[in-house]
Amino acid sequence: MIDLKSDTITKPTKGMLQAMFSAKVGDDVYKEDPTVNELEARLADMFGKKNALFFPSGSMANQAAIKLHTQPGEQLICDKWAHVFNYEGGGVSFNSGVSCKLIDGNRGKITAKQVEENINAPDFYHSPKSSLVCIENTTNKGGGACYDLSELQAIKKVTTAHNLGYHLDGARLFNALVHKKQNAMDYGNLFQTISVCLSKGLGAPVGSVLIGDEDIMENAMRVRKVLGGGMRQVGYLAAAGLYALDNHIERLEEDHQRAKEIENVLLDLSYIKSVEPVETNIVIFYLDTKISGENFLNHLTDKGIIISAMGEGKWRVVTHLDYTEEQHQTFIKTLQDFKK
Repeated sequence: MIDLKSDTITKPTKGMLQAMFSAKVGDDVYKEDPTVNELEARLADMFGKKNALFFPSGSMANQAAIKLHTQPGEQLICDKWAHVFNYEGGGVSFNSGVSCKLIDGNRGKITAKQVEENINAPDFYHSPKSSLVCIENTTNKGGGACYDLSELQAIKKVTTAHNLGYHLDGARLFNALVHKKQNAMDYGNLFQTISVCLSKGLGAPVGSVLIGDEDIMENAMRVRKVLGGGMRQVGYLAAAGLYALDNHIERLEEDHQRAKEIENVLLDLSYIKSVEPVETNIVIFYLDTKISGENFLNHLTDKGIIISAMGEGKWRVVTHLDYTEEQHQTFIKTLQDFKK
């Protein structure tokens, strides 16, 4: 089986399992788990923040951040493809009672000018109060696209001028840091809160961490409790995260390289209509309208290959830790052998 539907499907490596088995644990609800405390301190220090909190999922970390930044009836600003709007079960409205002002960005990325244009006038009480800007980097639906730091800095100036919160959904932030050769501290200096996922490209089985400024994170434990995110001897999972930070960041470049090679192969195939530019580990492409998606899928399935069908001729491939060079060559040959 060659599973390329997501980078969430990875299994712990032998080294990661050993780290998990040997972890020192305690009750994290009482903040007595030493391994969780170490992971939180490591990530807080990496981004130059005072506080970090372990969550069971990236969606819960994002939802907690939104709750910490907003009040019911207010509005956050994000791209129309943002994960917080499309893939978190309507949690923005359910958990925080806020709405989303959607921006028509470029591959999931928005600009400072667009943010400024979409802020509701604070004295116009007929519209929701704009209170938060949510950025996603890398972008999921945008095919792993990365922001330039200069644009994020420009958006920061807008949020500061209008007294808006600034949250980063960094589910695949480490992919962006590696690709752009950026520094985590630069992001810590910009954003008030940052969620990072350990169970995607970094290969941990479970877990995300919310990192943030001390004043905003003051009630993070309470919000996590309300959302049902308090866990006990979770150090076994935190140990996987620590191992990932030590061993799996730089190797993300391998995933990026293989995704780029897949892009180059697809661009040479006559049955491919277009391919989104590849920057990190996500490849999004479109079949020619004359091609049967069912036939294409059956061709891959017969070879034991799984990718994501996104509808209307759009397909997604995600490279990851468990995708080997042998599998890579098999996948490329399977693409080349498809007879339209």
